[in-house]
Amino acid sequence: MGEKIEDRKAEHIRICLTEKTQARKTTTGFEDLQFIHRALPEIDKAKINLSTKVFSHTFSAPLFVGAMTGGTGEATRINAAIAEAVEHLKLGMGIGSQRAAIENPELEKTFTSARKKAPTAFLIANIGGIQLANGYGIKEVKKAVDMVDADALAVHLNALHEAVQPEGQTNFRGVLTKIGEIAGELDKPVIVKETGGGIAAEDAKKLELAGVKAIDIGGTGGTSFAAVEYYRSKASSVQHRLGDAFWDWGIPTAASLVETSRAVKIPIIASGGVRSGIDIAKAIALNACLASVSQPVLQVAIKGAEETEKMLSLLVEELRTVMFLVGAEKVQQLAKTPVVITGKTAEWLKTRGFSVEDYANRGAR
Repeated sequence: MGEKIEDRKAEHIRICLTEKTQARKTTTGFEDLQFIHRALPEIDKAKINLSTKVFSHTFSAPLFVGAMTGGTGEATRINAAIAEAVEHLKLGMGIGSQRAAIENPELEKTFTSARKKAPTAFLIANIGGIQLANGYGIKEVKKAVDMVDADALAVHLNALHEAVQPEGQTNFRGVLTKIGEIAGELDKPVIVKETGGGIAAEDAKKLELAGVKAIDIGGTGGTSFAAVEYYRSKASSVQHRLGDAFWDWGIPTAASLVETSRAVKIPIIASGGVRSGIDIAKAIALNACLASVSQPVLQVAIKGAEETEKMLSLLVEELRTVMFLVGAEKVQQLAKTPVVITGKTAEWLKTRGFSVEDYANRGAR
C-alpha cells in the first residue's frame, strides 16, 4: 500500500509542475474585491508591523506555505527547501498527507526533513479525514504529529478528490464524529482544511461545535485536484470524464472566507488560489488570520531554498505595500479597512444572506 501511495504522490508532483491544473472558469473571487486607496495614508511604510500571533505562535507575517507533498524522494528535497526558507523568514508550513509514512515507516524521512531544517518554525502535521472515517484513530494521529514534532494537526477534507481518483475512498460517514474525538484527545490544535472545494457556513459551524481550533477553507480558484486526476486517468475512463466535469467544482475562496468567518469565532485560514501579497491582504480584510500559498511555492521549491525565500519575501513586500496604501500600520487593522465587494462574489454573498455593504463602510475616517 505504501509503495502505491508513494507512486501516486510522485505523479501528483509531476502533474502539478508540468500540466495546467489551475481552475479553468471559476476564480477565487479576489478580483471582485477592491480596497479604498488612501491618498493620505498618514503612516511610515518602514514602520509597518506585519507580525501576527496565532495559536500562541508569532509569525513575522500572516503567511505560511500550505501542505503539498511527502512520501517520495523528490518530496524530501521540496520540503527541506521550503522548511529552510520559512525558518529564516519566521513563517510556517504545512506538511503533505502523512498516510504514506504511517503505513510505510521507511518514508518518514521524506517528512522529517522539514523539522530538521526548521527547528523553530510553525509546522502543521497532516492526516486525511477519509482515513479517520475508515479506521485511523488517535494512535495514527499522534504518530503523524510526533513524526515532524508538529505544532498543530491538519485534518484534510478532500471529498471531491476522492470522488474522481481511481483509488478514491468515498465513505465519509462518521468523519465529523471522528474529528471531534481527535480534537478532544490531542494536545495540539486541530485544524480542518479543505483541499480546493471550499467550506460553507453550515459546515464551519459543525466543525466549531466539534472542537476544532481553526478552519483552513481551501477554496476554489487555485489548483484543482479534479484536474490532477483528469491527467492521471485514461482518456476513455470514468475518472477522466469526472475530472473534466468537476474541474471547477466548489465554493470560490473569497466567498468561502466570508461564509466561514461570519459563521464561527475560531481562526480562519485562507487558501485556494492565493497568488500574491495583494491576495493575502484581501484575505486578511475578509477576516482570515493567516493566508496559505502552495502551488507557486512548489514551482520554486524544486529549485531550492534560496529561490523559495525570494518568492516568499516578495509576497510579504507586496502585502506591506497594500497596508501602506490603505493606511494600516498593523495586520489586524486590515480587518477594519473598507473593501468594496462587487461582481459574482457580491452576487453569491447577497444570495446567501451576507451583507457586502458592511465591508465597504467599516472603519471610515
